[in-house]
Amino acid sequence: MTTVFIRPAAGATLLAIIGLVLTSCGEVARTGRGPAFLIIDRLEASSGAQPDAFGSILFSDVQTLVDTTVNGQTIRVPTVFSDSGRATFRLALKNPGSVTGPLGPTTLNEITVTRYRVRFSRADGRNTPGVDVPFGFDGAVTVTVPAGGSATVGFDIVRHTNKEEPPLSNMRFSGGANIISTIAEVTFYGRDQVGNEVMATGNITVNFGDFGDPR
Repeated sequence: MTTVFIRPAAGATLLAIIGLVLTSCGEVARTGRGPAFLIIDRLEASSGAQPDAFGSILFSDVQTLVDTTVNGQTIRVPTVFSDSGRATFRLALKNPGSVTGPLGPTTLNEITVTRYRVRFSRADGRNTPGVDVPFGFDGAVTVTVPAGGSATVGFDIVRHTNKEEPPLSNMRFSGGANIISTIAEVTFYGRDQVGNEVMATGNITVNFGDFGDPR
């Protein structure tokens, strides 16, 4: 039997190579086993009170006073709106030369996104759902990202039920915390046209509060 000794320097190099291989495998697993992966080009959100005002930061109003006419009198009624998100996708090939040559992605590489997941977290580490941050949730969407193109889809990023539950419901009429600053992690799931599963994750800042209301 032959015994092989590895010098310390050589051993460190070998471990580094193994670590690099494992990291690469993890990245492939994260993006799926298909030849194409999903890229989120843009992730935006808008307040339910101003649904057309999309931006890279969401100021989510836990309640909005809406002008309503009752018996000829205009009164302001507390109203809860859900907040909308909007994501723009494109796709790319992990190894373009080995899959389609110089022609780029084909229709088989097109990815259909079918669902998403939202989770909220805080930078201070206080992340208990229903106490420090809103509960996360899953939702359904359907959009196909074409080969060589892009696709945009809308979705709920803050639901009515989030605002009806603590800690957001405690913030109404300036109760509870004045502002809760969070990061919303949005993960999208789908498949290419051959059935390979694909996922992609984006983040957006969401600040919750009982903000001033537009007229």
